[in-house]
Amino acid sequence: MTRRVESRGPLDDLLVFHQLARSLTSNLDRKSILKIIMEYMDQFIEAELWALLVLDPERQDLYYASPDGGPDPRLKDFRVKVGEGLGGWVAQRGETLIIPEATKDSRLAGLTHDHPVTVRSAIGLPIRGRKGTHGVLEIFNPQLDNQSEYSIAFLHILADYAAIAIENAQDVARAQQLTITDDVTGLYNSRHLYAELERELENSRRDSKPLSLVFLDLDRFKRVNDVHGHLIGSELLGQVGKRILSLCRSSDLCFRYGGDEFVILMPETSREAALRMAHSIHANLATTVFHIGKGLEISISASAGIATYPGDGRTVHAILGAADKRMYSVKSSGRGRVEA
Repeated sequence: MTRRVESRGPLDDLLVFHQLARSLTSNLDRKSILKIIMEYMDQFIEAELWALLVLDPERQDLYYASPDGGPDPRLKDFRVKVGEGLGGWVAQRGETLIIPEATKDSRLAGLTHDHPVTVRSAIGLPIRGRKGTHGVLEIFNPQLDNQSEYSIAFLHILADYAAIAIENAQDVARAQQLTITDDVTGLYNSRHLYAELERELENSRRDSKPLSLVFLDLDRFKRVNDVHGHLIGSELLGQVGKRILSLCRSSDLCFRYGGDEFVILMPETSREAALRMAHSIHANLATTVFHIGKGLEISISASAGIATYPGDGRTVHAILGAADKRMYSVKSSGRGRVEA
């Protein structure tokens, strides 16, 4: 992004600081925070080009943010490795980097050809908080004059506020995740099931599309606890939850309903499609050998019941009740099957 910054007085800048602090510290949505950073950069920085890179902690690389705060679709396949280039160098060290002459610095060698402007100078600032670096501000060909120290000081304030806001948003998101997550399996919990099922039912009513639900209960799980103890039983539940999740589609939602019961919610899925998916999940789960503790190997089967909107009901309790009833029908007639 590029912008010419009009001349301002001290009062104008004080107002900018106030608005920046208020906007960032009152926001708990990470995408909105990134959008605010980009808006203030656009207002304040006088440079030919600037960019915001965001750290992907899982991949340990950086991606470019778009004006709406999300990944830039134009650069979705372009990633900067931590430690490489201007942004990667700053992200790795957590330090500000000022390069007055690009031609004399190898960290900008690739940028002189790939960027839409000829890079003559650059500044990289880390967005760094108490939990590490979250992103990098890249500024190319900034207008460096007698106000340069003042402008860079503002950038540091922007980066500091941004880091605080990002970490606050992460803490809130983590707390919210804990309230909907089962701590044994890592799947969603039953409280979240009711909320998600209600939401998906509303979507199905609005769009006139089916919705299916699989209620799955492990067979003779009590025997595992009786023979090996509850710690082994909990570890088995954790591995079973991960296995079920791996066997589902990305559009499916997986829940631990309670005890050794699991629920798979399948949006926009007919009874026939749900039955095919349930048979596949059931068969793969039954042939999986779970390695637990020191040399212990356990296999376990399951009984499953399927219910579909609208044929089996139009409310949360009707759908859950129908699937639960079919699952118990399987349990009482030999176990180890899927019933729809």
